[in-house]
Amino acid sequence: MIYKNEPKDASLADILVNYIGETVTVYTTGGGASGSGFSGVLLNANRYFIRILTRLGQGPANPIGYHQYNRNNRCYGGRIGSVCDIPIEHIVSFCHNTV
Repeated sequence: MIYKNEPKDASLADILVNYIGETVTVYTTGGGASGSGFSGVLLNANRYFIRILTRLGQGPANPIGYHQYNRNNRCYGGRIGSVCDIPIEHIVSFCHNTV
């Protein structure tokens, strides 16, 4: 489906750029766990890769930025989150919300 403001020869990357900041699901040619698709917020898209935020990291527990340290003097207490970088050439299906 080509939208009004897209040229007829728009690439998949050109279309994906319209959904940056939206929740999407992408299916790839890979097998195994990737066969279930990748769902998350589309962060970036170019002609080579897309980047999807699949797990949001935890915010700081203390609003003034104080960090808690363990006995090895390392900061602890939060998840980092995760992103997936997916090559455009391996995307076989792209799903998004209609609103």
